[in-house]
Amino acid sequence: MSINPVLITKKRFIKMREVTARTGLSRSSIYLKVKEGTFPKQLKLGERSRSMAWLESDIDSWMDSIIAAREFLKIVS
Repeated sequence: MSINPVLITKKRFIKMREVTARTGLSRSSIYLKVKEGTFPKQLKLGERSRSMAWLESDIDSWMDSIIAAREFLKIVS
């Protein structure tokens, strides 16, 4: 039985420093967008831990949606 590598998805947590580097947004902009519901929410990494992170796939999807919206506006304009 072989496993299709396309079906295997890697899950990875990324911290604020990487999120800001990848998106170009500041910390305060990210937290504001989370509050507005326009950016993925971070996850708590443990019950007793204050450590928070985002799923890399959530950030990738958000970035893809921004790019798609830009492309759509180019087509409509």
